[in-house]
Order: sequence, then C-alpha cells, then structure tokens
Amino acid sequence: MRLVVFGLTISSSWGNGHATLWRGLCRALARRGHSVVFYERDLPFYAPHRDLAEIPNGRLVLFSGWDEIRERAARDVAQADVAMVTSYCPDALAATDLVLNGRALRVFYDLDTPVTLDRLRRGEAVEYVGPDGFRGFDLVLSYTGGPALAALCDDLGAARAAPLYGHVDPEVHRPAAAEAHYAADLSYLGTYAADRQAKVLSCLVEPARRRPDRRFLIGGAQYPPDFPWTDNIFFVRHLAPQEHPAFYASSRLTLNVTRAAMAAMGWCPSGRLFEATACGAALLSDAFDGLDAFYRPGEDILLAETPDAVLAALDRGDAALRRIAEAGRARTLAAHTSAHRAAELEALLESARTPIARTPLTRPSVTRPSVTLEA
Repeated sequence: MRLVVFGLTISSSWGNGHATLWRGLCRALARRGHSVVFYERDLPFYAPHRDLAEIPNGRLVLFSGWDEIRERAARDVAQADVAMVTSYCPDALAATDLVLNGRALRVFYDLDTPVTLDRLRRGEAVEYVGPDGFRGFDLVLSYTGGPALAALCDDLGAARAAPLYGHVDPEVHRPAAAEAHYAADLSYLGTYAADRQAKVLSCLVEPARRRPDRRFLIGGAQYPPDFPWTDNIFFVRHLAPQEHPAFYASSRLTLNVTRAAMAAMGWCPSGRLFEATACGAALLSDAFDGLDAFYRPGEDILLAETPDAVLAALDRGDAALRRIAEAGRARTLAAHTSAHRAAELEALLESARTPIARTPLTRPSVTRPSVTLEA
C-alpha cells in the first residue's frame, strides 16, 4: 500500500508522543512492503530538536505553509491507496478537505481521543476537527478503545471506529547497560503536563520527601521553574528515544503516570508502558479501566497511586522486581510491538474497504478492542 499521512510530527520527539509511535509504525510497515509519505508542518517548536530525517521506504515532506505543498499533496493523495489525517495536525482541516475529495481510503487517526472528546463536551473548539466531525471518513482509528469508540460514532459521526493502540519498536527500546548518571531508585520519564501533576506529586515527589536517602530521577521537557524539587530528585532535560534504554536500565523501578483525561476514559495505555517494559524495566503505574487487558497487575507490572504504595514497591527485593520486569517485557514483545500494530492496521484498512450497508437510523460500526493476553 501507498499511505499519505498528514500529521503533527515524525521528525522530532521533543515534547510529544506522536513521533516515536510513527517511527515504529513506518518501519514496521516498510518491512511489510508498504510506503508512507508523511507531511509535517515545519514548526519552530520542533525545528531545533529534529532527530529523524528519513522514513524507511518512504518520504518526509517538511513545509512552511499549506499553499506551499497544496498541489504536491494533491498529487500524492491521488496516487495513494490510503490518505490519513491525524489529531494535532496543524493543517488538519485543509488536509481533511483534500483527503475527503480523493479516491484513496479516507482515514482519521485520533492519537488523543480522550482530549478530543473532553474538549468537545466542554464546548471548546478542537482545531483538528471540522464542523462535520468525522463524517466522510471511511475509518476513524483511535489510540483509545472502550467507550471512546462509541463516542467517536455518536458524538462525531464516525462511520467506523476501531482502536489502534500504542506500541513499541524493540529495535529502539530494548535492554541496555545501566549508566551512573541515570542511576535512581525510582525514575519517571515524561513531558510535564498539569493534569499529571497531582499523581507525580503523590507517586514521586512525596515518596522522595519521605525517603531522603533514596535517589529519584525525572527526565522530560517543559517542567516549570516552580516544580517542587527536593534535594534527592534529579532532572534530565529531554531524552531522545535512543537514550531511553539506558535511562530505564539505570533505576530499580520506573513510573508511568497517565494523563487525567486518558485515565478517566480508560483503555488508553501510555506509550511509556510499552517502551519501559520493552527495555526490561520494572514498571510502576497508576491504574485505569482496561489496563488489565494489556498487562497483568502484580505480575507484569505493579500498580500504585499513593506514597505508601510507592514506598512498598520500592521496598521489594531486587529478585522480585526482576521477575516483574521479565514478565512485562515478555508480554510487550508478545502483543504490543510496532509489527503487531502494523498487521492490525493492514486488517483494519482492508475491512474498511467494504461499504457499510445501513439505513440512516442504524448505529455506525464500532470495532471493539481486541487484545490477546496469552504470551
């Protein structure tokens, strides 16, 4: 297949979760013989932090404004088998008009579904959703499953909605040797987000206050000057994906905190779950509905949302944490790699080519989450 994607970014992993996902998926699709042309607005925020210049068996198109690439994009869409627009694409509305008027299979991929639905229900404008919602698309993919799929149909008019969850490229995120400058009892890798702050305080800052003899480490971008640092919380400003394995390998436990809207909706596993476990890290996560469809709490990962629970996890022996880490990695490699998602995407695109026979009163098609738990 020839796919054309209008997205946020694949060229820079700075302060966003889209780039790493697209890199893994494009690599996996290339191995299956497909090609991807990725259109990305050259945003000043990402330009100084580019860490990818080429797409395997594909093409990256960076541009300053839509008028600059309008005709080129139209030619690519005309020659494509699949044309896709994603959430947070700066030119989503213009790209949607182009895609909906083309001959390719028309797809929208919402990598931020809980945020999309939350903002719409609050009456806020969502810049990547036009006045017709998702009507006209042959398929709407969502990073989130569960009730979100029905909402995409009911609230935004999607004809078909199906989950395409997060994933990890095991060639990028894999076990590595520990490095002294990343050493910690508990680490946390994530861009600062106000709606994660309460859990970061509960699961990292407060445990650090209670255990001044332990070392804690945060890696990420956009942390404000007034973040409540303690003497035993250390900071690494933004890590490129190639540094993630050493970061995870250097701490006894690593923390995952889900954004509030995603945790509230459920069925929205953070990419950090897949990345950290693929690196062989013992993972400590907050809880949300549907998490047990991806990992077995207490066996593949540990759960904690209070300082006491975090400290209890830190007090576990090294052997017990190694067993958690090994089980988590096995689960990820068995079900949550980029290769798994590429195969799922193929099947979803193929099924979307069959027209839906329905009257105006028939409920749109919803593909429910399907996650294999057996390793």
